Amino acid sequence: MESFLSVLFSNDVPFLRYACIASLIASIPFGMMGSFVVVRRMSSMAGAVSHAIIGGVGLGVYLQIVWKWSWMSPTLGAMIASILVGLLIGWIFIRGKERLDTVLGAVWVIGMSLGLLLLTITPTYTDPMSYLFGNILLLTREDLWMMGILGSIVTTTTLFFYPQLQAVSFDEDFARIRGIAVSFLQLLLIVMVSLTVFLMLQVMGAVMVIALLTLPAAIASLFFHKLSRIIVVASSLVAFFSLFGLVLSYYLDLPTGALTVLSLAIVYLGSLLVKRVALKTS
Repeated sequence: MESFLSVLFSNDVPFLRYACIASLIASIPFGMMGSFVVVRRMSSMAGAVSHAIIGGVGLGVYLQIVWKWSWMSPTLGAMIASILVGLLIGWIFIRGKERLDTVLGAVWVIGMSLGLLLLTITPTYTDPMSYLFGNILLLTREDLWMMGILGSIVTTTTLFFYPQLQAVSFDEDFARIRGIAVSFLQLLLIVMVSLTVFLMLQVMGAVMVIALLTLPAAIASLFFHKLSRIIVVASSLVAFFSLFGLVLSYYLDLPTGALTVLSLAIVYLGSLLVKRVALKTS
């Protein structure tokens, strides 16, 4: 077997290089949004988004093949779905008149059911497992450009609104007293989380991507309490473990997403143990 590096820079298998580039592009927005998700305890919300996006994938495939919309694609359908689902969840979250956990569960199953149904009735065979658990063979150069643009938008927006987002994340009431537009920032944050989930959908899949969003930030939050430090450490962990998962996947011939998540889970559990032992001995 050829070494990972020799294959990485070979023109015969560009998808491996694309997956590495995608992992690096997504690391900063994932570290940023993951930190806010962990601090605000929004993991279930991010999980609902990641699974509901499958509905957009199915719709994109269906419109492209059955209705002959040549400009439509699974990637574009997923991106549109991520924005719409984020806006819907954000609107419900701000209104607060319905039980959020019930709504999230409904969004979760409706999106997945719609996506799987549309993928099934589309004449050309499309494997739904590729979107549930990831498939780096699906990545194209155009996808990387889209990821780069969206990743830059998420990163730039987060940096621009960082003081306000930080205030809202830790104390909403105090933020309102200071005159900060809490509702707008909550909606903005949820939409950005939705776009961030979309970024790594093809590499990690809808099932695994939520772990990449939350576990690095959870690990960082065990050892750091300042949000900016959590973001930096989480972004570094996302980049490292995404690439580590790709390397393991190449040599073991196993799914990238599963290996990445298992590696992160082991480190997270180990970090919990180390911190608990340290607290007992101090």
